[in-house]
Amino acid sequence: MANAREVAARTLIACERQGAWSDGYLKRVIHEDGLDRRDAALATRLCFGVLQNRMLLDWYLGRLSRIPVEKLDGYVRANLRIALYQLLFMEKIPASAAVNEAVKLTRARVKNPRAAGMVNGILRSFLRQREDFSIPTGTDDVETLSIRYSHPRWLVETFLRRLGAEQTEALLTADNGVPPMTVQINTGWGTIGEVKVVLEEDGVKAESHPTLPDCLNLSETGNLEKLKAYRQGLFYVQDAAARLAVCAAGIVPGQRVLDCCASPGGKSFAAAIDMDDRGEVISCDIYPHKIALMEAGRDRLGLSAMKPILQDARTYRAEWDSGFDAVICDVPCSGLGIIRKKPDIRYKKPGDLKGLSGLQKEILENCSRYVKRGGTLIYSTCTLVERENEDVVRTFLSIHPEFVLEPFSLPGMEEQRGMVTLWPHIHGTDGFFIAKLKRLE
Repeated sequence: MANAREVAARTLIACERQGAWSDGYLKRVIHEDGLDRRDAALATRLCFGVLQNRMLLDWYLGRLSRIPVEKLDGYVRANLRIALYQLLFMEKIPASAAVNEAVKLTRARVKNPRAAGMVNGILRSFLRQREDFSIPTGTDDVETLSIRYSHPRWLVETFLRRLGAEQTEALLTADNGVPPMTVQINTGWGTIGEVKVVLEEDGVKAESHPTLPDCLNLSETGNLEKLKAYRQGLFYVQDAAARLAVCAAGIVPGQRVLDCCASPGGKSFAAAIDMDDRGEVISCDIYPHKIALMEAGRDRLGLSAMKPILQDARTYRAEWDSGFDAVICDVPCSGLGIIRKKPDIRYKKPGDLKGLSGLQKEILENCSRYVKRGGTLIYSTCTLVERENEDVVRTFLSIHPEFVLEPFSLPGMEEQRGMVTLWPHIHGTDGFFIAKLKRLE
């Protein structure tokens, strides 16, 4: 039976070789191998911790290994990174245990008989020399920030241009932190106090969100799907930033709402709850399995107003023209605002992101036609770069005088003048962009 370290190593190798996303792959392997709650938590910590600190770990390995890091056997590299992460960041794990487990797993998985000895030698050398290693200090040096916080140079430079050195370091620190698990209460089926009681009966720690009503931050959850409150449809998982995008829309009972890129369905759930399940929420995606996922969530929460359908947000649908009180365009994006949840994102190549603004403009252009006169259009992303956020909105407004930015208020924040960027290190949410536009009468 696999243990936590082996599961973490297999996941890291899959990320490198197959381009797998760590969160989805890890979840599947934990389930397949039947890891208990404790081992599942350790595997998750090790996997995400290595991804969050991979460049820093490789900086150390580059000074310890005679073989370049990129030329090491994949399993050797994964075991070394996992062990180094434990030695650097997990004080409760004895150094001997971290080293011995890495050696044992290497011996069991790598055919080269010298591999285990090499792993042992590198890690023992680190323990002897760790005080001699010194990463340069200072917050105005791109290379220092890149290594210390394991963000590629291009990404550090992007944030420095917008935020300056101090705020950039705060953001990079937040990216390497553990995000809160925020859940939204299904107010049609229970109050926040009632849901807290049910959660605490299952041993979950539940604290009211500091600014958002009807939201909780959970810890010590174990497998969410096994919780009584989850099975009863009393809550769903959604970061506060995504919930705020729906708050900005100002949806009320009886309206007709289009969520044009809806999967996994959180904003549609929020919209249906805001309208007391009276009205209609059309939730679109281009993949049948995601439609099924949204239908399962809708049924669990008992939200009859929500209707998931297969629909490409770029394709015009004449019968929807001027037919919705509110249209939510939460478009595909680079995801640079959710690095703390999906640490793999930081290692994307800049060239891979160049075409996104074109897709975003295409979706916004098409779906704007569905907004009634006097209706609301929400444009949102989970990224933090202007070319995918403010620039897209400004371009749209320049060719659509029938739309204007509309001020809006959010819980715990001052009134926004039509656009707002939420930052993990400032707002404690995912990095997120929200723009509210009104179609003139």
